[in-house]
Amino acid sequence: MPKKMKITAATNNAGKLREIREISDCEVVSLKDAGIVSEPEENGKTLRQNAYIKAKAAYDLLQKSALDEFIIADDSGLFIEVLLGEPGVNSARFAEPGKRRAKVLALLNGIDERDAYFETVICLLDKDCEPKFFTGRLDGKIAYENRGENGFGYDSIFEVNGRTLAEMSESEKNAISHRKKALEKLKLYLEKL
Repeated sequence: MPKKMKITAATNNAGKLREIREISDCEVVSLKDAGIVSEPEENGKTLRQNAYIKAKAAYDLLQKSALDEFIIADDSGLFIEVLLGEPGVNSARFAEPGKRRAKVLALLNGIDERDAYFETVICLLDKDCEPKFFTGRLDGKIAYENRGENGFGYDSIFEVNGRTLAEMSESEKNAISHRKKALEKLKLYLEKL
């Protein structure tokens, strides 16, 4: 893979962007860096559909200026087995910002079965708008309370081997994350081009 292949990441989420830049060997620019605002409605029924919706919206906005670049978008979700996979594809819309973790903890109050997993699906679009998908998964459990100061989203209630993702350093989290696993598959694909 060329040392600094350029990828436009169709996200305005600073935490996601930071993770993608940390994990990827590519030059990663955000839509904001490109002076574009894109907030497509994520109305897909799966992570894969939502990742494509976001990537395609960015492609439509950027195609004339980014013909030799790749566009990536991802969608991630927290899937809790005892809640039949909820919040799942609706993780970002499960409750008002700042109240999502509290809602999960309330729903699991008194329940000891807390197996869960994070999943990320990355959609890569090339100049011909051909989609390729890469998936990563991280298994864990939902903690009984918020713990840790790092991370974002559900990190402070998602536990792996006794520690929440928010109790880990950024490098520790990135070494095991669902996004890293998906990005590693993307990286292998790009290296073959």
